[in-house]
Amino acid sequence: MNKSKTKNKNRQKRHKRIRGKINGTPEKPRLVVFRSLKHIYAQIIDDTKGTTLVHASSLDSSLSKINGNKKDMSEKVGEMVANRAIEKKIKKVVFDRNGYKYHGRVKVIADSARKTGLEF
Repeated sequence: MNKSKTKNKNRQKRHKRIRGKINGTPEKPRLVVFRSLKHIYAQIIDDTKGTTLVHASSLDSSLSKINGNKKDMSEKVGEMVANRAIEKKIKKVVFDRNGYKYHGRVKVIADSARKTGLEF
């Protein structure tokens, strides 16, 4: 089997295991991170209604002007999703790393969202 397919299958297994334990509620929605090779995405989701409350990504037009590496973009995305959540009066969230290991760009998003004002 291809190595990249195996890695993705393992990530999907981890994600399934994690999602069995955490759930987003209206009081404490779920902050989900998805990363691709080029971009990073963050959403805050209320699982009871199945709706996305807030989202941000490195594809946003306000971030397209910023030059930097992927970690810098991840930090800006974390700040942006936290600011948008605070505008909608969301203070506490549950962090869902989506099966990714908690390091690198995933950790940078979490740290910048915490620093901006979200509580995990």
